[in-house]
Amino acid sequence: MFTRNWEAEYKTKLVSLDEAAQGIKSGDTVMLSAGPSTPVDLMNAIAGRYRELEGVTVFSGILMNILDHLKAECRGHINHHSIFLGPLERMFLEQGNIEVTPFQFSKTEELVMSGECDVALFEVSPPDARGYMSYGPLGTFNNGIVSRRVRRIMVQVNRKTPFVNGMDAHIHVSKVDCICEADHDLAEIPEIAADEEDHRIAGYICEQIPDGACIQLGLGKVANAVGFALESRKDLGVHTEMLTDSMVTLANKGVITCAKKTLYHDKMICGFGIGTRALYDFMDRNPFISAFPISFVCDPRVIAQNDNFISINNALTVDLTGQVCSETIGFSQYSGTGGQLDFVRGAQLSKGGKSFIALKSTAETNKGRVSRIVSVLPPGTVVTTPRSDVQYLVTEYGIADLRNRSIQQRVKRMIAIAHPDFRDRLTREATEAGLLV
Repeated sequence: MFTRNWEAEYKTKLVSLDEAAQGIKSGDTVMLSAGPSTPVDLMNAIAGRYRELEGVTVFSGILMNILDHLKAECRGHINHHSIFLGPLERMFLEQGNIEVTPFQFSKTEELVMSGECDVALFEVSPPDARGYMSYGPLGTFNNGIVSRRVRRIMVQVNRKTPFVNGMDAHIHVSKVDCICEADHDLAEIPEIAADEEDHRIAGYICEQIPDGACIQLGLGKVANAVGFALESRKDLGVHTEMLTDSMVTLANKGVITCAKKTLYHDKMICGFGIGTRALYDFMDRNPFISAFPISFVCDPRVIAQNDNFISINNALTVDLTGQVCSETIGFSQYSGTGGQLDFVRGAQLSKGGKSFIALKSTAETNKGRVSRIVSVLPPGTVVTTPRSDVQYLVTEYGIADLRNRSIQQRVKRMIAIAHPDFRDRLTREATEAGLLV
């Protein structure tokens, strides 16, 4: 498509990090690649100029590197807006320079198109033979949409970025305004060993997953436990917002073949990948992987085109009628809305599909052990998935099938999967509230 001499153009656009940082002006709205695809060196070079800048707003999410502009002293100069709060952003919340925008991942394109956007900062791979640079493991999330929206595109070329295949997964040298080079290791999430309770939850879910199913796994120990417990299955497929290490293991063992998929046959479809270096290496130039924009991957109408779709996500708190909170603890923001509701709905629209939401029955707090199944959600608690959308809720004590159930049936089934130490109290509270007769 591009016949121009991209090598020469690359050289003319190549500048130092400090020179690139001068491209940000006061009042700019900046879209910053997220997760392991964050151009850390470029963003920190910009943060080094914070005293010269006023009213710059940076949009990103799922940060995995400490970025200098998150600190309190940058507030008013460079402000950060998170579209999905991760553990690192939570560390900086008290410094007061992070705002959170809740939204469903299927509406990412709508979010990008709804506001002004001046500059895009992307981390990319070195160009291929035709001058195309890959957005890396998380860049397909929304980089393609952003690149058609912004007035200026600046990229940091990192030789450790994998070249990921897919739709809207690459950008040509001719389409960027500024190039700088800086290598660094991609941020990783190490595998966290699942405990006995995680494995019990995973066991209940895995009993419901047939050969040939198409799976989506969320982030966390339960999801990983499910992934590693599926090694006896055959011909599983993948259509997931996030590619995980457990999926890579299953693919390498021949469990995931995508041979029975009814949409994008023989391809693992993902919105992004977060995990260890082994996962990033698996994504590198792998024709079995196809990364798509997250608004497409999480569209329930797209998800539903995969027969026997199995969606598995996590929750923080659930009430006795099935209202699911996965993003706040009271008024305190913990994570983001993400794609949970998109996959809950898409799975149930799928022929033979099932939707699971998993949580441990209790949590340890500074006040002692508490039940995560409650008679009433605490003030400020956000409902991520409405009770009318929930199908299966799972704890280490079993599965509660809530689909098309009455209030009393829901309450009884939820109490049955609560921790035994809390069942009498939940029954009493439900009776006093009129939820049980």
